[in-house]
Amino acid sequence: MRHRTVIWMIGLTLLTGCVGNTSLPTLLPTDDLAADEIMRRAHDAAGGEQWRRPRSLSMTGYAVFYRDGKAVRHEQHSMWRVYARDKQEAHVADGKVRIESMRDGNAIIDLSFDGTTTYTAAGPQPQSAADQQWSSSFGFGVIRHALDAGYTLARLPDDLIDGRPAYVINVLDPTGGATRFGIAHDDLSILRVGFDTPRGWHERIYSEFFSNPGSSWRQPGRVRLYYDGIKANEVIWTRYALDRDLPDCLFVLPEAADCQREP
Repeated sequence: MRHRTVIWMIGLTLLTGCVGNTSLPTLLPTDDLAADEIMRRAHDAAGGEQWRRPRSLSMTGYAVFYRDGKAVRHEQHSMWRVYARDKQEAHVADGKVRIESMRDGNAIIDLSFDGTTTYTAAGPQPQSAADQQWSSSFGFGVIRHALDAGYTLARLPDDLIDGRPAYVINVLDPTGGATRFGIAHDDLSILRVGFDTPRGWHERIYSEFFSNPGSSWRQPGRVRLYYDGIKANEVIWTRYALDRDLPDCLFVLPEAADCQREP
């Protein structure tokens, strides 16, 4: 009997020692803000009308890609974007875009869309391959149109993103395509986007925001990209420029020798 009593007391002590912090705040909603109001405030916090309807965006920095358990750094990673004024489908290519990622002076990634045709360094690509490629890439920009006619917004359960309490908003485009956004409670930063792709469930986590002097545009300095919960790569953006007149030749590959990237 004494032996059983000792075992019971030891078990009780272990259970008592395992009790967690009962003072942790819960993630019960602390307000009754509607999804569209949260989205409106997020637009304002990100940069207002210029952020909602930019003409173009140029970004440069570096990236780290993860393959077979190894991390490989690309010393220069750049993206140029010309935006369409309207967007009906969240995950199809629109406007113009080019992504170039350099390692040891070589373009490991060079992919572009000129508004009609997708290109790699080898030239124009078949439409089917292009559609699959961009469906795994386009997704964040739909948030700029989330308050447009034809879109439906719904508030999902709040969450923690990098330890920050966040609203979660589901955005349905006019065709029914779904994209989920995480928006910080405190400063309305857009911290996460998630959507389904041919490669699996894709999420991007945004942090380290910065702005150019005199600008209200909030640019994430770090973007971490995941497919089915596994990190594929992360990009560190160090510079950005808004509303430049980007030449058409920038989005046609192979790039012409006389193409002037900077206006």
